[in-house]
Amino acid sequence: MANNPQPARRTHPPRSALGIDIGGTGIKGAPVDLVHGTLLEDRFRLDTPQPATPSAVADVVGQVAKHFDWTGPVGITYPGVVSSGVIRTAANMDPAWIGSVAADVLGPPLSSDTSPVVVNDADAAGLAEMTHGAGRGQSGVVLMLTFGTGIGSALFLDGKLLPNTELGHLEIRGKDAERRASAKVREDKELSWEEWAGRVQEYLEHVEALFSPDLVIMGGGVSKHPDKFLPYLSLRAHIVAAEMANNAGIIGAALAAGSHAHHA
Repeated sequence: MANNPQPARRTHPPRSALGIDIGGTGIKGAPVDLVHGTLLEDRFRLDTPQPATPSAVADVVGQVAKHFDWTGPVGITYPGVVSSGVIRTAANMDPAWIGSVAADVLGPPLSSDTSPVVVNDADAAGLAEMTHGAGRGQSGVVLMLTFGTGIGSALFLDGKLLPNTELGHLEIRGKDAERRASAKVREDKELSWEEWAGRVQEYLEHVEALFSPDLVIMGGGVSKHPDKFLPYLSLRAHIVAAEMANNAGIIGAALAAGSHAHHA
């Protein structure tokens, strides 16, 4: 295997970027057609190293980029608050991330000639859905929620993102909402979809009382099974399933990189 010749350098459309999605359990990426919001190649995934230290994660991110022989714009999601390019939280990552400059950590392993654009993972998923998915063309207040290991959130007003909302940490019954209603909690506690939806409904009512969204987009892996939980949810707001499931982070990260490159 190691003796195989290197493949010829790949060429990609001019309006494309590499999106890499860092998660608590996996790091996955793919080149993205920014015009259509589609993956140009099959996504490539590696396990997130444990412990998820900055250097170990950066090494895996570099391996993902190398898999695609990528040299253009790169967007990367991070599962926590990214404020002015600085990592502020590390709920599912090693605490050594806190205070680090994201591009300084994740840039060196890349072959790209540009510095990576690093965004919150839920914000990236929201950007994808607002540009090419369930939120396309929606005005007013739109809330994207991702249900996975935790609950991520992305809040938009007339298509413009308010970053780093972290609404999964709202308190419900004395604990973080994501500790009651994440997809992981459903699996760990072996809740039926109806039981889980009851917890989600309580959470959504709390969020709606605070933000009065016009549309709520339900994302993460659960969005592949909308018929199992959407019938149990009811708000003043319209509730829909996300359209891009687990590719939303990759696509949104690429969109962020493409937008940055366009305005640079």
